[in-house]
Amino acid sequence: MIYISGKQVKELLDMQTCIRLMSETLSALSRGEAIQVLRTAMKLEGRNVLGVMPSALLSQNIAGTKIITVLPENLYKGLPSHQGVVVVFEAETGSLKAVVEGNEITAIRTAAVSAVATDVLACQDAKSLAVLGTGVQARMHLEAIRLVRDIEQVYVWDRNMASALKYSVEMSEKFGIAITACPTSEEAVKDADIICTVTAAKEPILFGKHVKKGAHINAVGACTPDCRELDTELVKNSKFYTDRIESAIHEAGDFLIPFQEGVIGKDHILGEIGELLLGKIKGREMKEDITVFEALGLAVEDLAAADFVINRAAQNQ
Repeated sequence: MIYISGKQVKELLDMQTCIRLMSETLSALSRGEAIQVLRTAMKLEGRNVLGVMPSALLSQNIAGTKIITVLPENLYKGLPSHQGVVVVFEAETGSLKAVVEGNEITAIRTAAVSAVATDVLACQDAKSLAVLGTGVQARMHLEAIRLVRDIEQVYVWDRNMASALKYSVEMSEKFGIAITACPTSEEAVKDADIICTVTAAKEPILFGKHVKKGAHINAVGACTPDCRELDTELVKNSKFYTDRIESAIHEAGDFLIPFQEGVIGKDHILGEIGELLLGKIKGREMKEDITVFEALGLAVEDLAAADFVINRAAQNQ
């Protein structure tokens, strides 16, 4: 059995390549070239979950499953919140191609998908970024968003101010960009053109009254029906997109809670990022529009990224 480590994933799949790969994958999904079903999530203790996420890209002759644990509180223990593996098979023969460590795959493809969404939804002249959260995805999203927009100023907020200060120092040194640690989420987002919410929050941390007109939001952290990062006002007044509508209407608390409140209908989801990429639906029409990308994270994204790494590793042998 071939096993590809997280270290190999980092060496073989850079962010720019992953952004291109995720754009191609989401387009393939919207063309009907992939099989994508809802994940199965088994609850463990507290908010902890064991997830099984199958998918297939038949045009590339691959099928597989990501098996993952999600422990939100790990963010406050210095441990990854998502841990697991991606198992990749040849679809035609059923042969196992490889098992790929899932932490790095999840980290890079999640941020890459947000970058794809940002590229098709954010204002072209967006120059300021707010990051709510300071974990792995907060770091990966800064790297990814900088590749699709000319970011000149970054604001960061975390419930732990020390974590925000540490992030500002480390990431400003890494990317040579001005980063301001903010004491409140309001302070962090009030001037931001792009906002990424990458937290383990159960209740809203981002409020419509604090978001300026024309902003684009990547809502990444909440992926269960009972948890959300965005308040109802923000969702109601936004143009709302997702990676997969089926996933959003079953799993996204950011959408489901306002829907259950009767504030929005199912038609509030305007479509999927893949449909935007293919020109099937409209995106931002006015500079003042507030756009939201609700990221659920799809197995087909993991599968495509893992297969790329497997093939690259084989070429390097």
